[in-house]
This record gives sequence, structure tokens and C-alpha cells, in this order.
Amino acid sequence: MMSSLPKSTFRRKALGISFGSINSGLPKDIVQQIVEGEKIPINQMEMRKSKIENKKALLGQLRGLVEAARGEILKNKGQRSLRELSVEKGDHKEISVSVDKNIAEPGKYQIEVMQLAQKSSAITNGVEDKDKTYVGVGYIKAVLPNGDKKEIYVDEKNATLSGIAKLINADTELGIRANVVNDGKGSDEPWRLIVSLTETGDENKAEFPYLYLVDGETDIVFEKERPAQDAKIKLDGFEIEVPSNRVTDLLPGVVIDLNKANPGQEIGLEIKEDVAKIGGKVNGLVGSLNNILKFIKEQNTLNEASDTSQTLGGDLTLTQIESRIRGAIFTPIKTSKGNMRLGDLGVTFQRDGLLGFDQAKFENALATDYKSVSEALTGTYDKKNGKTDGFIDLLDATARDLLAPPSGVLVTRKNGLDSQINQIDRQISNRHRVIAQKEEILKAKFARLEETMSKIRAQGSGLAGLGASMSPIQQLG
Repeated sequence: MMSSLPKSTFRRKALGISFGSINSGLPKDIVQQIVEGEKIPINQMEMRKSKIENKKALLGQLRGLVEAARGEILKNKGQRSLRELSVEKGDHKEISVSVDKNIAEPGKYQIEVMQLAQKSSAITNGVEDKDKTYVGVGYIKAVLPNGDKKEIYVDEKNATLSGIAKLINADTELGIRANVVNDGKGSDEPWRLIVSLTETGDENKAEFPYLYLVDGETDIVFEKERPAQDAKIKLDGFEIEVPSNRVTDLLPGVVIDLNKANPGQEIGLEIKEDVAKIGGKVNGLVGSLNNILKFIKEQNTLNEASDTSQTLGGDLTLTQIESRIRGAIFTPIKTSKGNMRLGDLGVTFQRDGLLGFDQAKFENALATDYKSVSEALTGTYDKKNGKTDGFIDLLDATARDLLAPPSGVLVTRKNGLDSQINQIDRQISNRHRVIAQKEEILKAKFARLEETMSKIRAQGSGLAGLGASMSPIQQLG
């Protein structure tokens, strides 16, 4: 049934329908615009997460500083590990000395090197060429220090000085080393074979190999021999024989290398605490603590531009750590000479909040009373009362409490930040899921709208065409 409206009016309404760039007349990216609007809270959550991650990164730096300080603590925790020894022997080159600080004890000694230890050795006559002169085939027989007899067969392939040396060195049970040398005398036959036992001392005397070689271009014999002998030294005036030029059991924890015999020349040897080196170790420990205190100070330096939402400024964790360090510094330590504070050893807090270390004062205290200073740093031990803590023990307990899972201060703070980050991640994930669902719904709705508007547009076009086909009289009715 036709509308009761005048035809001219219907035509005007039909022709007056307006469409946008798409059927609905809405922007083509209308769904994307709505989705981007929905993402604004996500961006805010990402910003909040980024600030928490910045805090976590700063907390990681602080943890690294505490771990570095604990490394210094553990290197110096015990009396033996803190201790350092020095050796004084003047400019004497006759001996070299090294000490094991865990075994050696301070002391003064007089050393005289009367005779160096030497090993059995022998040298042959010379030949023209070490690789070409044919010395014959046969056997090499040796009697070892323990009485065992060994034989080495020399074939045509090895019937030169170099070949014989190779055969001797290949037999590790011989305990003999062979070398071919040029005697440097400028003769026509400069190449000689030297054989030596690997060990020195009277107990390592050997009968050198007998050479049973036949049909050679020249005869090979041992022209000279040098017998083995012990080293002879005097310790505080008493003569001692040792089998080696490396003396390891004369003084506990002390290794003395004998370099040159010099009978009649006494060497003053002193082993003592190396106060300068120990002072350097304590200075390093104080420096590692200052790195922590400096970090805390920088974080707590606030002004109008400070953003504590992404720094550790004012964080309770910093207060706890600084308080623990100060507590360890100010705690009096029991020693065999009474209570002692670190201030007595040159470690004090300065006006800037950092630690100062008077190394000269520390070294003087150490040189004056090593035992008491050592006890103040590393504690004491006796069978009745057990172990008492020193300053380094207190610092170790502090660092351990800060780092130990699951309740350490730094661990707990990190877990708290991780929890906040995880919560935001869950919120972001949920928000993304909701937006994705909403986007699908919007796309479906606008698709239906487009379809509906397309149909309306088609109907409008049809009506407009119908009106155009009427005559003016029909249009007037």
C-alpha cells in the first residue's frame, strides 16, 4: 500500500537521504578508535609497572653492593684469613722465602747456606754431529738409586746422540734426563750428551748408564761425572743437611729456596705480621660498606623534582640496612684486653654519613697489640665460652640477614615488588582479554549496521528511481 503522503513529499524525503564514506556514515576506523580509548587504563598500568621495575632495578644494585661487601667480609672473617705475613731478609740473594700464612708463625732466624744440593750427572766425549754421527748399536745399562737395573736397546734408527737422548727420556722409570749440548769450545766435535738424575741429595746417587755400543763411527764414553750431594745449611748456628735446594720442612709453613752457597755469610730472616697489607684489607672492607652507605645517601637525597614512586628514596629498607651497619660499627667488642670499639682502630662515621678509616692509626694499633686488634675484628674462642663475635662477624651476620631467603630484608622487599608487578601483569592481561572480546562484539555490531544501512540505501535508490520515471502530471497527482 502506498503512503498517504504526497508523492512530491515522499520523493523529496527519499532524495534527501545522506550517507557518509561508508553506508553508516561513521568513520571507517570507529572500532579502532573505541579500542584505543579502552586501552588508556592499560597504558597507565604499564607506566605504574615501569616505575616499580625501576625500583626493583635499584634494589638489585643495592643487593649487588651488599653481596660485594659480604665477599670482602668472608675473605677476612677468620683470624687466619685476615692475617698477612711479610718476610724480611735484606738484599741477600742466597735464598728466596715464601710463607703460608695459615701455618707459619712470626719469628727471627739466622740462616747460612754452606752448600747447595746437587744431582748425579755425567757428560760424554764430543762428536761431530748430534743427528748424523753414527755411534753404533747396542745397550745402555743403568743402576738406579734403589738398586734396580734398567736396560735400553739402541737400534740403528736411534744410533746418534739425539736418538740416545730420546730413548732415555722416553723411559720415565729411569728417573734420568738426557740433553744434547754444544760445549761451545769451537772444536770439530762439539756435541756432547749430558745425563742427570732428576732428584738431588745423597740418597739419589746413581751409577750412570754403561754404554755398550758397537760399529760406530766414534766411541762414546762418559768423560766426567759429578756425584749427588745434600744441601748444607745452618739454622741459628746449627748445621742441617737437606736433600733438596727447596727446603719445606725446616720451619712450619715456610719454604726456603737455596739459590747460592755462601759459607760464612749469615742471613737475618724475620717473619712478621704485615700490618700494611692487613690495613689495606680493612680499608677495602670499609670501602665496600661505604659503597652501600653512599647508595643509601643518594637515594634519600630528595627535592621537589624527586619521584619516589620509581626510586628508593625514603624506603624503609634503606633505613633498616643503614641502622644494621651503624649497630655493628658502634657495638663494643670483647677482647683479652677488655672491650674495644672500631673507633679505637680508626674506623669512625663522618659528618657526611660515610665511614672514615685512619689506616695509620689502625696499623699502629696492630703493630702495638696484634692479638687484641685481631680479636676485635675476628672474635675470640676458648673451650669454656666458645666463640665470641668480632666486628667482622657482626657484619657477616648483618649481610647474611639482609640476603638470606625467605625473610631477608632485601629478599622480602624484592618479593614485594615482584608481587606488585605480577598483579599489574594480571590486570593488564585481563584488560586485554576484555578489550579483545569487546572489539569482536563491536565489529559484529557495526557489520550488522553496515548491512542494514546498505539495504536502506538500496531501497532509497529504488524509490528515487521510481519517482524519476513518473511524468510531471503523475507527480502532481
